[in-house]
Amino acid sequence: MSQCPCGLPRPYDECCGPVIAGRPAATAEALMRSRYVAFVRGEMAHLEATLAPEKMDEFDRAEVEASAAGLSGLGLDVRATAGGGEEDDAGTVEYVARFKVKGQPHAHHELASFRREQGRWVYADGQMNPKSAPRQAGKVGRNDPCPCGSGKKYKKCCGG
Repeated sequence: MSQCPCGLPRPYDECCGPVIAGRPAATAEALMRSRYVAFVRGEMAHLEATLAPEKMDEFDRAEVEASAAGLSGLGLDVRATAGGGEEDDAGTVEYVARFKVKGQPHAHHELASFRREQGRWVYADGQMNPKSAPRQAGKVGRNDPCPCGSGKKYKKCCGG
């Protein structure tokens, strides 16, 4: 048995293989991983079968097959998940899928939304190259306590 292309340290036959064969994915992340593997392996029926009904009109099988032709998977990096667990009805998965196309590396960064319909997870929508909100650093006054936790005033500690 070969290791699953989704990046988890499990054999394909115990990881994404059963989901691609039709078993419902336990979590949104499991479905997303199986969709990556299906794309890499050219299993377009799984990609189509796991779309939300409103996404069906956007799916052009010939176009997806053409984009997957000659492609090899370089790996999948799941950056974050929110919801999408075994007891949830919706969730998001932020991931970066890496491919090699005609000898050139490519990356697909997406924040994907999933929901459960009739007991099965489906891909509902995605945001390409998501940006997180910029972090705001609060200004420390000279006479404020030092944020390092020393108990001294900022001007007598890190600000001095």
